[in-house]
Amino acid sequence: MGAPLKISRTDYTSAELRALSNRCSDGAQVRRVLAVAMVLEGRPRTEAATFNGMDRQTLRDWVHRYNEGGIEALRSRHPLGGCRL
Repeated sequence: MGAPLKISRTDYTSAELRALSNRCSDGAQVRRVLAVAMVLEGRPRTEAATFNGMDRQTLRDWVHRYNEGGIEALRSRHPLGGCRL
């Protein structure tokens, strides 16, 4: 099993991230936000990744993006919109 993921941002709690995910229209971003929320809750990386339809390495990459750019960094990179929080 991989090393625990550390989230360095303190912008939102896991409950706040879950609430924000309800405002997103981009399903991929919703899964990323929910996966980060699970990591904040202390859930294992494998569980958080599997539950949200990604592998552990992908979740790790998204956590690093979240740490660097916050919730905006979890947006999909296409012009379909997403959640601009």
